[in-house]
Amino acid sequence: MTGDSSDLFGPLSKAPAATRAVPVLVPLPAPGPYSYAVPEGMAVEPGSVVQVPLGPRQVIGVVWEGPEDGKVDPKKIRPIEKVFDCPPLDAHMRSFVNWIAGYTLTPPGLVARMALRAPAAFDPEPMVEGLRFLGGMPERMTPARARVIDMAQDGLSWTRSGLAHAAGVSLSVVDGLITQGLFETVFLPPPPVVARPDPDFIEPRIEGPQKEAAAEILENVAAGGFSVALIDGVTGSGKTEVYFEAVAETLRRGKQVLILLPEIALTAAFLERFQDRFGAKPAEWHSDLSPRMREKVWRQAVTGEVRVVAGARSALFLPFEELGLIIVDEEHDPAYKQEDRVYYNARDMAVVRGRISGFPVILVSATPSVESQVNGQQGRYNTIHLPTRFGDAALPDLHLVDMRRHPPQRGGFLSPVMLRAIDKTVKSGHQSLLFLNRRGYAPLTLCRVCGHRFQCPQCSSWLVEHRFRGQIQCHQCGYAEKTPEACPECGTFDHLVACGPGVERIAEEVEQHFPEARTIVLSSDIMGGVKRLRLELDAIAKGEADIVIGTQLVAKGHNFPLMTLVGIVDADLGLANGDPRAAERTFQLLSQVTGRAGRTGLKSHGLLQTYQPQHPVMQAIVSGDSGAFYDREIFEREKAVLPPFGRLASIIVSADTRQDAEIHARGLRQAAPQVSGISVLGPAEAPLALIRGRHRFRLLVHGRRNSDIQSFLREMLANGPKERGSVHTQLDIDPQSFL
Repeated sequence: MTGDSSDLFGPLSKAPAATRAVPVLVPLPAPGPYSYAVPEGMAVEPGSVVQVPLGPRQVIGVVWEGPEDGKVDPKKIRPIEKVFDCPPLDAHMRSFVNWIAGYTLTPPGLVARMALRAPAAFDPEPMVEGLRFLGGMPERMTPARARVIDMAQDGLSWTRSGLAHAAGVSLSVVDGLITQGLFETVFLPPPPVVARPDPDFIEPRIEGPQKEAAAEILENVAAGGFSVALIDGVTGSGKTEVYFEAVAETLRRGKQVLILLPEIALTAAFLERFQDRFGAKPAEWHSDLSPRMREKVWRQAVTGEVRVVAGARSALFLPFEELGLIIVDEEHDPAYKQEDRVYYNARDMAVVRGRISGFPVILVSATPSVESQVNGQQGRYNTIHLPTRFGDAALPDLHLVDMRRHPPQRGGFLSPVMLRAIDKTVKSGHQSLLFLNRRGYAPLTLCRVCGHRFQCPQCSSWLVEHRFRGQIQCHQCGYAEKTPEACPECGTFDHLVACGPGVERIAEEVEQHFPEARTIVLSSDIMGGVKRLRLELDAIAKGEADIVIGTQLVAKGHNFPLMTLVGIVDADLGLANGDPRAAERTFQLLSQVTGRAGRTGLKSHGLLQTYQPQHPVMQAIVSGDSGAFYDREIFEREKAVLPPFGRLASIIVSADTRQDAEIHARGLRQAAPQVSGISVLGPAEAPLALIRGRHRFRLLVHGRRNSDIQSFLREMLANGPKERGSVHTQLDIDPQSFL
């Protein structure tokens, strides 16, 4: 319902006479927009970005549609302060915001805020001071001055630095000509963030299966309207080059393109590939961008100057002027799920945005999600298979290393089989990759004398030792302390032991066996951040490392030409939890990692250390029979009525005390309506029962595919206890995490 801004936010301020009232969506967890008065002479429409008073503050809002538009007396409510000079959010974008709010049960203002994350971009960028040549000759001609005049004689306008750079002179040369009156000052529009990509910059490098797949994709684009295509191709099969053809065709049709990527680390290599194909880079959008650059990209996307954006999941909420295609690369990746404030899966919401606006969506993966596989089988998605690598490069030969038969040396974690393979690879001048999805040196530190385990004081998780930094750290809340020399429980020195391996510990073991080899450790918490990570990835691609030890960020999207051996240190690690997607995720991750080997045609190998060689996941990976794995996984999901054959919603209740969280969770459980086909499991303590000092209880709502879980949850929350004190309830529709 539309609220009254004067009742909520204080007395009216003196303002010009109001002509009407309009609903405005503000960035608050409120159920709907509030009414504001439109001052005389101000023009607004649905989608206009405005500034409105909110208590003592001024906030950004969006004029919205609402049943009470114009029915509130404008004299009784506070006025809109300002209308920003930027294009309004169009009807499709507003429908998208409303759809996500309704589906995720999130206040619409919080969803709209994700589309308005660059406030400084709402007003046009200031004009840039430039120069235009007036003619004439300087008092004294020099070669440098001659080059400047020759460059400027075309009559075009230049920026001062741009002219100096183009002529190959210093700024002082240009300044001297300005002083002599040879140039006049003009004002130029701000430069674009990136040059416009040219869809015909080069002839596409595709062949055989790639050409056939590209032709099929282009049919979808040419047909117009909404459709979803799933490109399912083995690692190195040329999936990127195939969807680049869809990008090119969309650009030729005068539309914008959004390419979603799961990791910032992938962006640098992707930008280079894109530039090679289109002659210019796409604009970037991710959390590592400076605020100034984010503002420029936002403004130029909404005005249509930026034609292609490559970014993280939040790029889905950019209000493009004429978006005509979304591509979701590595569509299976869990990084597309946001689990903060607004819980949503960017892959699924990309499909929704395409359906609302009537344009095609392309999902891409070497190991598609079970949900996408089923959608393909049932005809909702058009599945396009790429079964072979580009250029007939062979997939790596994969073998299981049974750790029961080939155990590591005492105190080590690498089997003799793995060590022999690394030694042979290093001597051949090629690269090896050792994968372990565990950061730091060791996941647990304990005292040999009293058994004390180092645990986070704010979370129910162990502190992970990071030996490179001399710290033990919590990977849930970020708490860290210096690695202790003595046990805090019994005071004993030199009896603390690291239990289990992380990538730092594997690197230590590798250096003991191969002291002459050049070793690089890659992890998301690498010192130096994203910039250092990109430098390391570039060094590996150039062959400046012999052995790479990395976590999951090395698993996808990278092309290492000399990589011929991939070793999985603990292939069983992802199977040891209660996640119903554990087998699927392990299969995807290990398939992606082993796919880093042999991408340029060199004969390659993959070794998977496991204590469960007969597990279906292990057998599917080494046999290369992904179809059999998916058939089995789909059968098990259907039998258990799990997604995509059923629906799940998670409710996390947290509070400062365990008692408050449990009482509230039990009250919600008792308020659940009796509905056929929907059941509630719990409440029970969450596996991570304490995070950042807050105690957590979990309920899981399970329903059949056609169940109206949203209505069920609305009734449950309406009839249940209200949040009081420190209690907070968080809903997650279609949860990906079960911690």
